[in-house]
Amino acid sequence: MADLATHPVGQPFSAGVSFGTDGIRGLVGGLMTPALAMQVGYWGGLVLQGEGPVLIGRDSRSSGWMLSAALEAGLTAAGREVWNLGLCPTPAVARLVQQQGAAGGVMVSASHNPPADNGIKLFAAGGSKLARQQQELIEAGLRGELPAAANRCGSSHQRSDLLAIYRQLLREGLADNQLSGRRIVLDLCWGSATACSSELFRSLGAEVIELHGSPDGNAINVGCGSTHLAPLQEAVRQSGAELGFAFDGDADRVLAVDGEGRLVDGDHILFMWGSALAAAGQLPKQLLVATVMSNLGFERAWRSGGGQLERTAVGDQYVHEAMQNLGAALGGEQSGHILCAHHGLTGDGLLTALQLAALLKPGESLADRRNQSFVSYPQRLKNVRVANRERRQQWQQCDPLAQAVARAEAEMAGEGRVLVRASGTEPLLRVMVEASSQAVVDHWIENLAAIAERELNH
Repeated sequence: MADLATHPVGQPFSAGVSFGTDGIRGLVGGLMTPALAMQVGYWGGLVLQGEGPVLIGRDSRSSGWMLSAALEAGLTAAGREVWNLGLCPTPAVARLVQQQGAAGGVMVSASHNPPADNGIKLFAAGGSKLARQQQELIEAGLRGELPAAANRCGSSHQRSDLLAIYRQLLREGLADNQLSGRRIVLDLCWGSATACSSELFRSLGAEVIELHGSPDGNAINVGCGSTHLAPLQEAVRQSGAELGFAFDGDADRVLAVDGEGRLVDGDHILFMWGSALAAAGQLPKQLLVATVMSNLGFERAWRSGGGQLERTAVGDQYVHEAMQNLGAALGGEQSGHILCAHHGLTGDGLLTALQLAALLKPGESLADRRNQSFVSYPQRLKNVRVANRERRQQWQQCDPLAQAVARAEAEMAGEGRVLVRASGTEPLLRVMVEASSQAVVDHWIENLAAIAERELNH
């Protein structure tokens, strides 16, 4: 493990640290160390524009305290004033950076990753994710390619009180009794959602049943939350609830289930929310932005109703960029990371859950809305572990795998598709097959995953 004493602030740290699709993320004690966090804080403090404070939040991981303290040390060494929000959702940092006129923000979280991992996400003034150019400057600083400034003495303040403002921002436009009479199950994933989710839903009149409802850094994301829906589905069915929501570790995404325990994923949420906005005249060009992972059934149903759909690469930053460029009001990912321009273009699981629940009219259930949306094409995703980063990133150069993908697409002849991509945060190659027939999906997903495993790991 790197030693703080051997890496004075502002000195060259590592040539191998870079920002992925969602910040810097890795195993605590491996890539993620206090030394790295301090250096990222220092260079981030120099790169951020403006003179306002820098906000720091964290999820419930046990390593969060350590890494937050190291980030504070680096930021204050760069002369920054730091406001520490403590345990909070990632979107709380982004929204409060914007609302408070802060110079930027930092979130310590590894999102949906296991407890042993952690990560650092940075936000610029205005609450948007740090631009690639600014990320590259921080990387250059870590490599020792930028001159360090003289150490300064910033200050640090505990500001958990600001979460009350965040909660009020989420409630804007919703009535106190908006969810009156609805029984809702919330899987809080032992993570960031425990900071404020249940009280928000109760303040709107909902009867709330909590799962995994206290912060636990050793259990975050383990067998629960948006990556493990079985506990939520069972609780909804057993309790007779109308719907349920499952958040990920830092609560920037959410998945829902209806009263029958059926999945309501990001595609369904985009369809339902988009339809409501279109009916209210608040969806320009009837345009939605989604990623290459979104279901063909969703796309065809949306287009058949006169809508437009723009696809991007996987990652909320690509959705965000496309929404800005196209003037779109709503976009997101199948995984439940949804962005709405009417609420600041910050992916927010709590906001999405509240807005989806509020769409339901008296006497209407989420199951009713789901039935009126679209029928998904069968789709399967398999993760193939490929430790070699170069092989993983350049999988197209593996002829046997590339040829098998071409054969699959030719045989499906427009009634299906294959998507192979390297994860930006984990040593995984993600293989997805979608087709009008489950048998075709099962055949090709097993075939392609086996080829990837064999050819890329030997």
